[in-house]
Amino acid sequence: MELVERVLAGERLALARLLTQVENNTPTGREALERLFPLTGRAHLVGITGAPGTGKSSLANRLALGMRKEGAPKVGVVAVDPTSPFSGGALLGDRLRMKDVAGDSGVFIRSMAARGTLGGLARATAAVVQVLDAAGYDPVLIETVGAGQSEVDIVRLAHTVLVVDAPGLGDDIQAIKAGILEIADLLVVNKADQPGVENTLRALQAMLDIGEQRYAQAGWKPPLLRASAVTGEGIAEILAAIRAHGEYLGESGGRRQRDETRLTREFEALLQEELLARWRAGTEPETVAAVLARLKARKISPGGAVRELLG
Repeated sequence: MELVERVLAGERLALARLLTQVENNTPTGREALERLFPLTGRAHLVGITGAPGTGKSSLANRLALGMRKEGAPKVGVVAVDPTSPFSGGALLGDRLRMKDVAGDSGVFIRSMAARGTLGGLARATAAVVQVLDAAGYDPVLIETVGAGQSEVDIVRLAHTVLVVDAPGLGDDIQAIKAGILEIADLLVVNKADQPGVENTLRALQAMLDIGEQRYAQAGWKPPLLRASAVTGEGIAEILAAIRAHGEYLGESGGRRQRDETRLTREFEALLQEELLARWRAGTEPETVAAVLARLKARKISPGGAVRELLG
């Protein structure tokens, strides 16, 4: 396939076009993924998640810039943006905050629309990351829409997960209430140049201390770091911590385990989609409508409706 060859040769325009095919799940995109998959598994995938307003995009901009200065030949950035209610596409807010690296030929930024997908990641994010991996981008930064109760899917995709918090959000332990503290490999308090940062740091440190025994058993305790994406404070320390966690995963076997878990879950998700599509294609719409009508009339339970349609 010519498009794949051009991507492997380093053509950015070809890469952008192929990612569009992959996002839209076209036959061309699916064939390209099949050809590129054997070349994946090399990139260090770094997830960046946290509540809206914590400065994730600005932090990703600083990290990508720092990685390039430290010698990374090519850095990929996948930013899952909120969805436009009019076009259904990404709002591209992240592009505005990543102006420092937007003109760098060694950095490729791809914005994706969440399209209502829970988990903070678009459905095609894993496939887009695979293409960047195969194209030689290492590391790849993956920024989520914004963390919440269900938005922890990043831990299923990334090797290293940064959970970003910030002072002034109205609750010093918002990250804990959102249920995402336990997925953190690194905890970063951004906007450290603003008032209230010490309170946020103390609250998070207290929660880390409570989980000391769990971290000891796991072999890795998330470092608590302070940073400012505006001034550049703490960026070098975050980059060092990302490298340290990558080395820990390599030595402990955690990277292989995370990769295997991710591939298994991706397989199961795709299998569900394919089975559902085949079932719909082989089932008369009138049959489904009749069963749904009985369900809505409470003459049959949801479980009974499924069994009847499958039977």
